Amino acid sequence: MMDELKGLVFRLCAAPGTPGNENAAAKAAGKELSKYAKAHVDKMGNVIAKMGKLGAEKHILLDAHLDQIGLIVTNIDKHGFLRVDRTGGVDRRVLPGSPVTIYGKEVLTGVVCCTPPHLSDGSEDKLVSVDKMAVDAGLSKAEAEKLVRPGDRILLHAAPKSLLGTRVTAPGLDDRAGVAVLIRCAQLLAGCELNCEVTVLLSSREEVGGQGAVTGAYSVNPTHAVIVDVSFAEQPNVLPEKCGKLGGGPMIGVAPILNRSMIDGMIETAKKNHIPYKLDVMGGSTGTNSDEIAITRKGVKAELISIPLRYMHTPVEVIDLKDVEHTARLIAEYIKGVE
Repeated sequence: MMDELKGLVFRLCAAPGTPGNENAAAKAAGKELSKYAKAHVDKMGNVIAKMGKLGAEKHILLDAHLDQIGLIVTNIDKHGFLRVDRTGGVDRRVLPGSPVTIYGKEVLTGVVCCTPPHLSDGSEDKLVSVDKMAVDAGLSKAEAEKLVRPGDRILLHAAPKSLLGTRVTAPGLDDRAGVAVLIRCAQLLAGCELNCEVTVLLSSREEVGGQGAVTGAYSVNPTHAVIVDVSFAEQPNVLPEKCGKLGGGPMIGVAPILNRSMIDGMIETAKKNHIPYKLDVMGGSTGTNSDEIAITRKGVKAELISIPLRYMHTPVEVIDLKDVEHTARLIAEYIKGVE
């Protein structure tokens, strides 16, 4: 099972999908999801599929976002360097000197410009804002203008790779890991007789405001929702009480915007099915699609389930595939228990 999950995660992460330009990611995810339920792409670029008892009193929305953080070309300067800005919360600390893939008229390779420490006057630890950075594609201004235009997208270049055991690293695991969870969950639910309607929403634009989740949830009008995203895993220099543990199972969200009965139901389901978990307690908003989905229309009972992830918003995000499987099983068993 782990090899199958790894293949799914790697295929999803290999498809580019910055906010508002998730076409390739939507195509890859839709192909995988369509093995278990008929899927389509709506006007906002969301992938949507339905399962279970259509028209049932209880209608559960399952959401994970398709998009990943990246850069957008703002202009080409007189030397042919591509000036950029962020799309989503790119960690600017990892940008200087990083290889990138430019999705222009052709797919190009470049590198984010950086000043050698010998020429930095001791200021090499000072980072400029992303909109003052540039990408070198090895082109003159005339050559660059033939292949790249403002609005084209750029991703940090890194291939998905296996680490020891069941851990993997890849760019875009936020939130392709969540997308993989919902596809695996659909596989677990396929053929089951359910007492509720289930809509899978693989949403667009989460990294720039969650617009795909807002419109998607409004259109399908659920009574309940389970949102799957990533949260912080234990790593050096991060307080362990604020984190989950790689391989320690899903993080069950607890926050004012989240529904208490669903929280309790998830905990009970985890205990009943011997699924490891940790509570993820937040005193305010969750910073995920949960915040938007919960206040859709007349309100939606919502719960957030997170996958522990290290090095968020970098090209070397790390997860444990066991957490993907445990999260999918938790949600599938919860849905099977709906009366």
